[in-house]
Amino acid sequence: MIISGGKVFGGAGFDARDVYVEGGAFAEEPIGECSPGQTIDASNCWVIPGLIDVHFHGAVGHDFCDADDEGIAAIARYEASQGVTALFPTTMTLPEERLIPIVSSIAGHSGADDEAAIVGINMEGPFISPGKVGAQNPSYVRGATMGEFERWQEAANGKIKLVDVAPEEPGNLEFIREAADRVRVSLAHMCADYETAAAAFDAGARHMTHLFNAMPGLHHREPGPIAAAADRRDVTCEIIADGVHIAPSMVRLAFSLFPERMILISDSLRACGLGDGTFELGGQLFTVHGNRATIENGSLAGSVSSVMACLRTAVTKMGIPLADAVRAATMTPAKALGVEDERGSIAPGKIADAVVLDGDLQVKHVVLRGKLLF
Repeated sequence: MIISGGKVFGGAGFDARDVYVEGGAFAEEPIGECSPGQTIDASNCWVIPGLIDVHFHGAVGHDFCDADDEGIAAIARYEASQGVTALFPTTMTLPEERLIPIVSSIAGHSGADDEAAIVGINMEGPFISPGKVGAQNPSYVRGATMGEFERWQEAANGKIKLVDVAPEEPGNLEFIREAADRVRVSLAHMCADYETAAAAFDAGARHMTHLFNAMPGLHHREPGPIAAAADRRDVTCEIIADGVHIAPSMVRLAFSLFPERMILISDSLRACGLGDGTFELGGQLFTVHGNRATIENGSLAGSVSSVMACLRTAVTKMGIPLADAVRAATMTPAKALGVEDERGSIAPGKIADAVVLDGDLQVKHVVLRGKLLF
């Protein structure tokens, strides 16, 4: 296959060149001749790697916490249609007896040719703060223990790549210290101050979940965990750029504070891809009106946007340069979650996941593992 005539993302910017695909991987140069059906005209278009979403819960009426194989397939198929080709399904704060079958079902899913690949699992709960639960269920919040995490990881066949922790809760700092060499630890849903967050980074945490949401904000005398993360050059931060969770000026500030360390996420719910209505999340109901999803107390419940929609919003409505937004949805998450050898960039030998975007950043073509999806 040849993707010809497009402006191709190369890491720092875009270059006008052709992209070659051979046997499901990107190639240095064409091997043999391509038939007309194997040539994609990308003239006047952007060619970017398939997006990677490291934090999302569901779409099109399904949630990963349903532990339903058909639902997982429907989500993965929808995400691929949006140009999101690699997924890290994300759990909720639930009892262990529910989390074990959830991670087992995700790990055991065999994806079809038209589905985005599941390359890891993100455990958002239950090791969080009862004071910053957001849309998580406070009834199931508990302290972090290696025993419980190891049982999750065994059920997940080793696929858990990210685990969220509120570092100020009793015992959680010790957990971070012990877990950091086995899994990427993210600070999340916390009331931690600067010193506690800094101690967590000293202990091995290297990530922050949905920056600004469910954590203390920046303050000039009480800088808080965001400033602690900004002081570290090896900490990556997620952000939800759906136009609801974060004001545009704060998204721009985040990209300035964390150059090449920002990760665009969707945090999408089962309502993503559907219209207004009432839906379920982690045992609680949430209501969608337009692009906003809230639980009964008015707290935001997550987004109803794919990460591709968030990328488009970041660029067209928030002033984030296209190259920075693409990097935040491809190269940076791939590196942070340890899949950069296979994904995240258009480079020879890597899995041939690519998206052709038109001038309005709408998805025109998706190449999934070397095959044209549409």
